[in-house]
Amino acid sequence: MTSLRQFVTGEEISADELSSLLDRASELKKGRDRGEGGDSLAGRAVALVFERPSTRTRVSFEVGVAELGGTPVVLHGDELQLARGESIGDTARVLSGYLHAIAIRSGSHESVVAFAESARVPVINMLTPRHHPCQALADLMTLRERFGELRGLRVAYVGDGTNVARSLAILGRTAGVEVVIASPDGYRIEPGFEAEDTDDPRAAVLGADAIYTDVWVSMGNEDEAERRRSDLAPYRVDAELLREASDRAVVLHCLPAHPGEEITEDVLYGDRSAVWDQAENRLHSQKALLELLVE
Repeated sequence: MTSLRQFVTGEEISADELSSLLDRASELKKGRDRGEGGDSLAGRAVALVFERPSTRTRVSFEVGVAELGGTPVVLHGDELQLARGESIGDTARVLSGYLHAIAIRSGSHESVVAFAESARVPVINMLTPRHHPCQALADLMTLRERFGELRGLRVAYVGDGTNVARSLAILGRTAGVEVVIASPDGYRIEPGFEAEDTDDPRAAVLGADAIYTDVWVSMGNEDEAERRRSDLAPYRVDAELLREASDRAVVLHCLPAHPGEEITEDVLYGDRSAVWDQAENRLHSQKALLELLVE
């Protein structure tokens, strides 16, 4: 498979590579269900660097590296000399001599970009405030499982225009998915993303094959919690909004969810929710990404 130097925004991957990656993710999922492992990362070590708390990202990456026969090296920001002033560039150069890939979850997108520019091994963005491309891979895998074909699907993202919305717009475009993002003023993603942009949630979900939402109050937004809840209340994903979508529409959420805020409990846990498949598919899609990246 083609080797990529990095996976920071999702723009680094072509349509053909994305299709092959999703094919491989499905194979890995079926193999795991049959109890089959793999050794594609045998003799390889992958650093997993966390500056922020994590559940799905931490566990899915650590398990994924191990299941491919590699060694996951979990590091926290305060455990590195970065916390004492060593430069990002020097840290990237040193770690590149020990490791075969470096994955980072950071509170600064610019830091991950700088890390990728200095590293001599592939760098994976596990999450930054601007992009969450690994989540988008799992989203697309889930949609393909449900509908068989991605091209021509309509996905409505409703709520705060977060990193998840940006990555969905980027990789959705690559996959041929029509992405519509509905957010109020002050919460909309900036121009430049090839996604339809509106402030009307009902217009966005009309005929959509999937409705996607994310939390209203993320890490770093806690001091704005009440204002954000008030501003975003008309964008809650509930049964009434779901009725505006296609009869076959599924509901997506990147988790963690706050039932009663951005999504109602009946929708999150209802029979049209694909949220739990979506969370599981983080593991399989990221394993396929690691195979694509790591030589």
